Amino acid sequence: MSSPCNISIVIPVFHEEKVINKAVDALRRLPFEGRLEIIVVDGDPGEQTLVAISDSRVIKARSEKGRGKQMNAGAMLASGEVLLFLHVDTELPPDGLTQICTVMRDRNYVGGSFDLGIGSDRFCFRLIERAASLRSRITKMPYGDQGIFLRRESFFDLGGFRELPLMEDVDLMRRVKQSGKKIHIIARKIKTSARRWEKEGVVYCTFRNWMLILLYLLGVSPRRLARLYPDHSRIR
Repeated sequence: MSSPCNISIVIPVFHEEKVINKAVDALRRLPFEGRLEIIVVDGDPGEQTLVAISDSRVIKARSEKGRGKQMNAGAMLASGEVLLFLHVDTELPPDGLTQICTVMRDRNYVGGSFDLGIGSDRFCFRLIERAASLRSRITKMPYGDQGIFLRRESFFDLGGFRELPLMEDVDLMRRVKQSGKKIHIIARKIKTSARRWEKEGVVYCTFRNWMLILLYLLGVSPRRLARLYPDHSRIR
């Protein structure tokens, strides 16, 4: 029987004091035989989200604002052999942690992610989910809202996240791919909040995101692309 793995979950936050305890509680309820470490990294100088955390086992950290910076800071504190970078408004599937360990026991893989699920009953989101899953399997470059995980040693060998205003997740996955290393897309849906699509409009938000990734892959710098992304200076 394979021994359980140890996972460190890094959650970057910015003014998420209303939802952080729900997110942590959901992770604690997941079945898991290994050691689970939860690290919350706040980009708010006032540390409002950290103050709101009720679980004393959570490792709290403060960093300069910026998702890449915050996730790097969390990774530096992590002791788990596997790093899972999770958005605060994204829920793992019930067997998510176990699935990660199953993948990581195969030394052919350095990491992976899940299929995208969106927390809404609207049919249009099913189409977005299917397109995202197909894109991830073809490009091997999942987005951050799909729950990217990597071996800790591989993450640091790759240099971690670059401190970009946008596309830090795609940039990291692109470097994984260029290094010749393999990832595995788990055929389970992670569930991310629909709040961004509902706020901006489904068609506009989807088209804008597709254009951003296309322009990035064509060589446009993330700093230029950030001008097209509303409120890009915040954790999104």
